[in-house]
Amino acid sequence: MHANSPCPVARSADLLGDRWALLVIRDAFDGITRFSDFQRSLGAARNILSDRLRRLADAGILQLQPASDGSAYQEYVLTAAGLELFPLLVALRQWGERHCFEAGEPHSQLIESGTRRPVPYMQPHGRNGEPLQATHTHVRKLKDAGGGA
Repeated sequence: MHANSPCPVARSADLLGDRWALLVIRDAFDGITRFSDFQRSLGAARNILSDRLRRLADAGILQLQPASDGSAYQEYVLTAAGLELFPLLVALRQWGERHCFEAGEPHSQLIESGTRRPVPYMQPHGRNGEPLQATHTHVRKLKDAGGGA
C-alpha cells in the first residue's frame, strides 16, 4: 500500500486501480444505486462487490442512503468526491476507444445530452490555452520522500 506515499498517483491507484472499483464507479455514473443492480451489471461475486462498495464508501466516494423509492433498501450514490472522478472515467474511456478496439469495431459511446453528440476528446491545456503534452511538464518531488512521482 502507498497510503503514506507523497505521490498522488500512488495513493489514487491504491484506492481506484482495481477493475471492480472503476466499474462500480462507472455504473454509479450510469445511475445504478442498488447492490443487486451492480451485481447484475458487473457479474461480480457478492464478496468482491461488497468489498469494493465498502472500500469506496469508506473512502468517501460513495455514500449509503435510504432508497429513493421509500422501500427498506439502501442505495449507493456518488458523493461530491465521487462526482469529481468523471474526468478520470472520460479519459479512460477515450484512451480505450483509441487503443482497445479495431478500426470500425463497435463500442459504447459517451454522448453529451444537450447536443446528442459524442463528448469531445479530453486534453489538458496549459495556462496559455494550448494543449499540454507530457514532455512539457515535470513533477516537483519532495526532497526526503521516496515512493516515486
